Amino acid sequence: MSSTLLVTGVAGFIGFHTASYLLSQGYNVVGIDNLNDYYSVQLKHDRLNQLKRFKQFSFHKVDIENAIALSDCLAQYPISQVVHLAAQAGVRYSIENPQAYGRSNLIGFLNILEWVRSHPVDHFIYASSSSVYGNTERVPFSTSATADKPVSLYAATKRANELMAESYSHLYNIPATGLRFFTVYGPYGRPDMAPMKFAKQIMQGGQIDVYNHGDLSRDFTFIDDIVEGIYRLLDKPMPTQSEGTRHRVLNIGRGEPVNLLKFIEILESAFERPVKKRYLPMQDGDVSTTWADVTELQALTGYAPNVDIETGIQLFANWYKKYYAHGQLA
Repeated sequence: MSSTLLVTGVAGFIGFHTASYLLSQGYNVVGIDNLNDYYSVQLKHDRLNQLKRFKQFSFHKVDIENAIALSDCLAQYPISQVVHLAAQAGVRYSIENPQAYGRSNLIGFLNILEWVRSHPVDHFIYASSSSVYGNTERVPFSTSATADKPVSLYAATKRANELMAESYSHLYNIPATGLRFFTVYGPYGRPDMAPMKFAKQIMQGGQIDVYNHGDLSRDFTFIDDIVEGIYRLLDKPMPTQSEGTRHRVLNIGRGEPVNLLKFIEILESAFERPVKKRYLPMQDGDVSTTWADVTELQALTGYAPNVDIETGIQLFANWYKKYYAHGQLA
């Protein structure tokens, strides 16, 4: 009998791709999502429609903020592993709507931890973020570095998730792994992230905002590489340590930062048209560089991201032009 996995945030960008891959590998996947309108709900439904082609996929519209609904929904399934990706995303939006982050990323995360506590699983994998590192000058970012100076509420909630998971792992022997994602991009990406925002302006002949006058770099990581890393981790929970915890935090990224202006240049090439640029100062809550040290994940799983930025952006551009062929832009 195939294992049954829970993927939260399954209609989201990373959740969709993760569930799709797991289903293709023969897993049973239970997906939950609240389908909120932070960005295009149609895009979320289009992702779900791809997943519903698999007979071993079950979807439930559930909000992780509702502990009773969550528990009632999951009671019928023999879930052996959890990939928790549901969260209120976005660094900049956390400045405008902080309450959403408290509800989803703190209360919702606590509800998931409580469910895992009362329904022990083989491995609890959850999404953290590279934003927890803040504006550190020590690169590449290593999990051995302190991460106690977040520059956005979003980052603070993700760091809080790591501490909450550490506590629950220690108290209840939960095998847990937090993944600090680094700027994930690819087909069916989030419209609030740079690749989709820039692509829209390129296609419309508009203008893009270039923050910190272009003096930014990001460890852009193609979605397929991220999914491969998650998949390789599933059957590698942390053994019990002498101090009693089974929790760890790992970076997952490409390990190769790309300058923002270079990134825009590659996008222009992939879409075969230039775009006007407006140079602006650094935004509140933003950081100048992200760069993942992925040696821990590599040593543990053999993780080796193999999609370079030019290939990844071309794959993204091909999808974007096809998806929005009828003029319906994100």
